[in-house]
Amino acid sequence: MKKIFLYTLSTVLIWGVAGCKKPSDFGNTNVDPSATTVPIPSALLTNVELTLPLYASTQLEAINGAQYSQYFAETQYPAVSLYSLPQYAFIGEYSGILYDLQNIINLNPSNNMVAAATVLQQYIFWHITDAWGDVPYSQALKGLAYTNPAYDTQQSIYTSMLASLTAAEAKFDGSALSGDVIYGGDVSKWKKFTNSLRMLISLQMSKKMPTSSDFAATQFKAALADAGGSITTNTDNFALTYPSGTYKDPLFNLYDGRTDYAESKTMTDLLGSLSDARATVYGGAFNDPNNVSGGTVSSNVGIPPGGDRTSTVIFTTANPNWAMVLRADKRTPTSTLTMISASESLLARAHAVALGWTTETYATTYQAGIVQSFEQWGLADPSVTYMTNVNASGAAVPTFQQIIQQRYLASYPDGFMGWDIYRLTTTTRDGGTTGTAFANNPLGIKPGTGATNNPKLIVSRFTYTAAEYSTNGVNASAAAARYTGGDKQDSRVWWDQ
Repeated sequence: MKKIFLYTLSTVLIWGVAGCKKPSDFGNTNVDPSATTVPIPSALLTNVELTLPLYASTQLEAINGAQYSQYFAETQYPAVSLYSLPQYAFIGEYSGILYDLQNIINLNPSNNMVAAATVLQQYIFWHITDAWGDVPYSQALKGLAYTNPAYDTQQSIYTSMLASLTAAEAKFDGSALSGDVIYGGDVSKWKKFTNSLRMLISLQMSKKMPTSSDFAATQFKAALADAGGSITTNTDNFALTYPSGTYKDPLFNLYDGRTDYAESKTMTDLLGSLSDARATVYGGAFNDPNNVSGGTVSSNVGIPPGGDRTSTVIFTTANPNWAMVLRADKRTPTSTLTMISASESLLARAHAVALGWTTETYATTYQAGIVQSFEQWGLADPSVTYMTNVNASGAAVPTFQQIIQQRYLASYPDGFMGWDIYRLTTTTRDGGTTGTAFANNPLGIKPGTGATNNPKLIVSRFTYTAAEYSTNGVNASAAAARYTGGDKQDSRVWWDQ
């Protein structure tokens, strides 16, 4: 973001100070006749969509979130899971994928192209603001008009994201949507994805705005009632199946030469306590001889999260069948990586029922969401015994804890979603259960034993980099001053307060 502004400004200054003619005055001397000088919207959209699955797998918001929510545990080099300072830059996301989408919007090739680009921008901004809190939004991606963009408050970003998504969903029409490798230009599926995204974003404000008459609930209900529908079956999942070659499933790449991450014991213990069949695909044995070529050996031996290097290495040495993230046949080069699923959409609706926002039935939401999760992973529908045990059979109303547990299980291995669900539904970050609403820690997550931060709390947000303070210091400092305690990893983003 910032570097693009500086580079653009620098070019103008160089030609102005030198007093030379414009570059075009040199004729075609330095022009590559085979190069394009005008962005191709379809190519930009394809590039963005091929990059997007990182936001549900190995992008910082996801890979770190997976450790804070204890989907994952680090193996031989623990650091993030020990809560080392999460000081990361978001500049690359603005100057890369967000800028590509802005180019599509600026070129305005068709209503559908602009609508799709707008929706994808909001999906990315959602990840950024939930990780950092207040970030540039309204003045971002506008070139020289704002060389030092202000940091919008997260509340205003959430309001703007929902307004943009609502307008984009209404903008989809019968015009062209080329370059779409996720939905193949199927506008009906784009509408469902957009409405599901609206619901998930609205629900994330429920700690701050809990009642059925609040802005969050009204936005949720508007998305739910939209004629375009929402994602209810796995055929409509917002997901990408990789072609291999240059483009491989990021979770396959996660283990291509390294074994830094494992399924966490927190996850394996929860699956085990429920006798949940998803355990057979959520963890793959490290000693599976076909671990790279699509083996089918499962493991429920999760690594204790947040242990120091010594204790973790002792554990993995003693347990050579420790669980890698996903069974190998579920993370091949050509696997499908899901970003928003039917189960996540349906279970979000169940959460809304529990909050009193809607009057849907749990058979339509909670029960259906669990079934779609099992089917997403190629498993048989859950047994009657399982559904009875988790109060999904219709014989009893599920508890709030059960709904949150199922949301947490259904979003695996998307660490961004896991971290969002954990922070939304847990008030304390020390593993305690004090307090009333939202403080009961329904996932039972506790800080790692080897935590090196003080006071050893699970990370609540990323902090701004020194580069932000040096290049956009006034706005970064203004944003930092809005956090209770300042720009710290234990400070809460707006919806988490």
